Amino acid sequence: MALFDNLLNSLKRLLSGEPERRPFSPSSPVRPATIGGSAVQPATPVSVAPPRPQPEPVRLTELDGNPFAPLTDAEVKKQARGLGSLWNNPWFGRRDLIPPADDPRTLLIDRAMTSHGLLTPDELQEIHSVGAQMDAIRPDLAVAHQMATAVVKRSQEEHEALKQRKKSEAAERRRMRAEAVAMRRAGDIVFLGRGVSRRLADREAHVERLERLGLPVLAEPSDVAEALSISIPRLRWLAFHNEAATRVHYVRFTVPKKSGGVRELSAPHRSLAAAQQWILENILSRVPVHDAAHGFVTGRSTVTNAALHAGRRVVLNADLKDFFPTITFPRVRGVFENLGYSPAAATILALLSTESPRRPMIYAGQSYDVATGPRALPQGACTSPALSNLVARRLDSRLGGIAAKLGWTYTRYADDLTFSADGEAGDKVGYLLARIRHIAQDEGFAVNESKTRVQRGNTAQTVTGLVVNRRVAAPRATVRRLRAILHRARWEGLAAQNRSGHPHFEAWVRGMIAYISMANAEQGGKLQAAFDSLGR
Repeated sequence: MALFDNLLNSLKRLLSGEPERRPFSPSSPVRPATIGGSAVQPATPVSVAPPRPQPEPVRLTELDGNPFAPLTDAEVKKQARGLGSLWNNPWFGRRDLIPPADDPRTLLIDRAMTSHGLLTPDELQEIHSVGAQMDAIRPDLAVAHQMATAVVKRSQEEHEALKQRKKSEAAERRRMRAEAVAMRRAGDIVFLGRGVSRRLADREAHVERLERLGLPVLAEPSDVAEALSISIPRLRWLAFHNEAATRVHYVRFTVPKKSGGVRELSAPHRSLAAAQQWILENILSRVPVHDAAHGFVTGRSTVTNAALHAGRRVVLNADLKDFFPTITFPRVRGVFENLGYSPAAATILALLSTESPRRPMIYAGQSYDVATGPRALPQGACTSPALSNLVARRLDSRLGGIAAKLGWTYTRYADDLTFSADGEAGDKVGYLLARIRHIAQDEGFAVNESKTRVQRGNTAQTVTGLVVNRRVAAPRATVRRLRAILHRARWEGLAAQNRSGHPHFEAWVRGMIAYISMANAEQGGKLQAAFDSLGR
């Protein structure tokens, strides 16, 4: 094909009258092709196809004798003009075939090339023989091309069909997965927020331990939902932990402290409060607490807590710093697991009983309540006091043990620790304080040093607001104030005694009389009689 291109370019220059740039001599030796300076040897074929029947070579009889006499360029141009325009020739510009020898223009081109010594008649004979062979096999090539096109088209169709089938299968898998996820979300819980969901996959509960304690057996999330009489999605919504929530389950407000500052309380909404009430009544209230615990225990009160320390030589009061916030989600979950609940059920119960401290923020026009600390017992949930007693059981056991060893008596009311002793045991105050600090730290608590007090018999000894020097009684100042209110109310009326502007003054007076009666029935009886005589 390259040889034919060279011949065609030479012929164009001849017809256009351009001078021959490179004379060609038929006798010039043909140099073998080289690559990198070395002659290229023909490669030995690995296999040879059976020979195809060859057509009869074209005999160029027109090239014999005088027709090949040399022609001048003028004669060539003259004869070329007689053949018409070059562009009208059907063979002009075709690179996929060799023009036939019987074509007049091709014959003129052959004669011109022979006259100028570009090709010999033998070379032309070979060229047209190759062209004839190409013409002979062209139908076979067309059939092969058609067959190849059909194969490619069929392959493309099969590939497209496979592609569509895979797409359909992938869509079916996505549909089935979506259905499985929806079904699982409706009947199971596998994720409840970052940092709290690690143990939701463990559903093994200690049934014997739960039955021995008389507690409901809960292992699966569905068991918890059924016990609370709510759906799985509702349970997930109540227990889900979100670092930045658009809606929370608590109403937060602050109340002033007696010691100064404010205390933040968190009141749960109705749905969460109902769930917490069920946990309290059916689980927490059935678990016995340590004998030293007197706060939030049925049958015990501030009076029972103070009575054990009445008439002692030395009374030691200590306070645990940030008591509820120190009892975090992992500790609460551990309480439920120790009772026998599966880690999955314990996780859900702990999430229902804890909450993170939060701060309102606005981002991109949306209001969020952002967690500012770990989940812990909220002050305001009905489950928090009972859980605090269960978390502090080991603390009570250790403090009670060291107190008994030293000859002291120990009780705890919420975060108030009280120790009392008589005789020589009262001299070991320093050592006892050190042990209290170390044990509290080991159990995950911290002693508030600013509220630690050592009270001896020559001062007013108070325990959880009650005086215990000789016997349990309300503080004298409280009794005198209430007595004065009731005395003046006989002439001025009870409402006129509301100097502090209490919104429910009469209810407050009733409550104070009941409180004094609880500590000292005789004092309380006299005050109640004075209140009843007012005749409102």
